[in-house]
Amino acid sequence: MSLAGHAGRLIGTGLAPVLPFWLRLRARQGKEIPERLGERRGLGAARPPGPLLWLHAASVGESLSLIPLLAALAERAPDLHLLLTTGTVTAASLLRQRLPPILAGRVTHRFVPLDVPRWAAAFLDGWQPDGAVFVESELWPNLTAALAQRGIPAALVNARLSPRSARLWRWAPALAREMLGRFRLVVAQSEDDAARLRGLGATEAAFWGQLKAAAEPPPADPDELARLRALVGARPVFLAASTHAGEEAAALDAHRLLRDRLPGLLTIIAPRHPQRGDQVADLIAPLPFSRRSAGGLPGPEQEVYLADTLGEMGLFFRLAGVALVGATLVPKGGHNPLEPARLGCPILLGPHTEHVREMADALAAAGGALRVTDAATLAEAASTVLTNSCRAQAMTCAAADVAADAAHLPGRLATAILDMMRPAAGTPPVSRGE
Repeated sequence: MSLAGHAGRLIGTGLAPVLPFWLRLRARQGKEIPERLGERRGLGAARPPGPLLWLHAASVGESLSLIPLLAALAERAPDLHLLLTTGTVTAASLLRQRLPPILAGRVTHRFVPLDVPRWAAAFLDGWQPDGAVFVESELWPNLTAALAQRGIPAALVNARLSPRSARLWRWAPALAREMLGRFRLVVAQSEDDAARLRGLGATEAAFWGQLKAAAEPPPADPDELARLRALVGARPVFLAASTHAGEEAAALDAHRLLRDRLPGLLTIIAPRHPQRGDQVADLIAPLPFSRRSAGGLPGPEQEVYLADTLGEMGLFFRLAGVALVGATLVPKGGHNPLEPARLGCPILLGPHTEHVREMADALAAAGGALRVTDAATLAEAASTVLTNSCRAQAMTCAAADVAADAAHLPGRLATAILDMMRPAAGTPPVSRGE
């Protein structure tokens, strides 16, 4: 183990006595579930018999991107049990809502243990997985070391490594090589990410596609959708979806520029983090608006609808005539633009699409999305789409074609992961739980 690896063990061990206090503080803030804090120390294992694959995704986007992969794994390995860990309560809540019934009985959720050596050991000794899959940039020295010590094969999928992170890792090159060398399979979410990962020691890192591009579109309650459509009627609807600070102000400025051009315009603002609802409401307040978390509805007298609830984006993509994809007007890297593409909602993208570059570039090149840079260009693009049904239809068809091209990736990844789990002789994985 490298010197940095030993330092990571010492830091994790040294922090262990104070981390329970930190976890209880997070629980009081609603960021942890009090009765499940033991899971963060690796406790609470309930391993089923048969082969078990552990998959870890940190937060909401990563977790939801795993659903097509979970389905592909379940289809190819009928006896395989799936243990899915997340780091946030929000991700756990959305997974409960979004997992299809056919998967719900095969997937067990736990919160991931913190990267303390003995907590990692307790987790792995309790669950004894036959393989492990980490999503995006989840690189934990002690967890990956514990996997390697037990000979458990691991994969890093949809791997992401920003230029800034790559520069930081170059201060600890031995640790980077050590951690990345523990993965038998590394599949990046872009060619640039693959190149950076190879430069740090994942010599076989490859790019097969963006896993988020294959995610199923967010669902919507049909009765609620019908109710909202009846309330909105023929009004033009502009949606600012999964927004971050700075994007709500731009969307409201665009609304003010459009309100005379588009009589009856309804602007829906859906912040990425609903807990920012009060802050966003203060921005909207000069305009007539209603707030979904308070039971409000988009009545005819309302110009803006604040959709500050969790897990309802499928409703608003289906309701809107055009949508700005959040995290693209501010330097956050961009959210998944293929969610609206799969729901027939024309797409607007800001300049910051680094995390979804391949998808964003493919959509723009195919005519499936329009680029904007600020409130003025956002208003112009929204007006173009909302006043030209032929243009809107052409955009949705082009975006649907791009989305269809991404559908093969979960099956390819599932096959590679199952192959990784099999012993050299090619026999099925041997259960460690029997």
